[in-house]
Amino acid sequence: MSEASSGFSADERAAMKQRVEELKAMKGVKGAAKKAKEFEACLAAIEALEGADRAIAERLHMIVMEEAPHLDAKTWYGFPTYAHDGKNIVFYQPATKFGTRYGSIGFEENAALDDGEMWPVAFAVTAMTDTVEQRLRDLVRRASPS
Repeated sequence: MSEASSGFSADERAAMKQRVEELKAMKGVKGAAKKAKEFEACLAAIEALEGADRAIAERLHMIVMEEAPHLDAKTWYGFPTYAHDGKNIVFYQPATKFGTRYGSIGFEENAALDDGEMWPVAFAVTAMTDTVEQRLRDLVRRASPS
């Protein structure tokens, strides 16, 4: 099936296959062993990145570990992701994943960022400056259920 007829790019299909592999790897693994395996998969996903993607993902990981240590590190479609009670809260989508000009840090619907009728849930990040880090720390704290 061609890209045009399937509706998915080669990168999107690769991400879906990656998600299937993530689910297979966790099949039958429970409790602390599952959390440990998911944590290692998250670190491996970060280590596989290069350049700005790796620097941003490493810093996001540190921010989450410091500001919301109750979130569980894992991967989701190959993205470094952090979840609470199995529900994704925040993730990093590297620029290299889909050939975009910037990576993005996204917050899923279970992130407690609601602010009236409209609020941002994804942020383009080209560099991890002190200003960006402080804003992300604030967002991760707000987004994380206690």
